[in-house]
Amino acid sequence: MDIGLLSMNMSAAQSLGEVGTAIMAKTLHDSKEQAAGEVAMLNSMPPAAMELSVNPNVGGNFDMSV
Repeated sequence: MDIGLLSMNMSAAQSLGEVGTAIMAKTLHDSKEQAAGEVAMLNSMPPAAMELSVNPNVGGNFDMSV
């Protein structure tokens, strides 16, 4: 068993694990920022616009014929 090769492989595996963890942390951070931006955008919309975005054909016309 080559101790030097084993040491290099363990070091490489540890480095890859650290890189994966850093990428996952960055992705989580970016996702949180994007979600916060979307929530802020939704909160800034007037309620009527929100309803029309969900049901665009409801309340647009009023039929007065009896």
